[in-house]
Amino acid sequence: MIIASLLGKWYCVNMATKAEKDRSFKRELLEQFITLSTSGFGLVAALAWNEAIQAFVKENIEAYFPESGVISKLLYALLITLFAVLITYQLSKLAARFGVKK
Repeated sequence: MIIASLLGKWYCVNMATKAEKDRSFKRELLEQFITLSTSGFGLVAALAWNEAIQAFVKENIEAYFPESGVISKLLYALLITLFAVLITYQLSKLAARFGVKK
């Protein structure tokens, strides 16, 4: 009787551990899908902004300064850098507010 009781307890603990591992795996899988999806949409948004800023520089800078190939590229790089720093700073403040550690 004692052996059956011990085996029953071991079986219950083993099954609980397996269920926890299954939940952990599913949670990790979902987190990875969310991360990949977010990254993919982020890339699409970045490419859209890239085209928009290039068009802005082309229409507004190169139209007034036709010989400004290098200057317009430097201005474009400066605008992209400014946006990247500003957005990263705002996101880090938001993450700190909500206690996100990533």
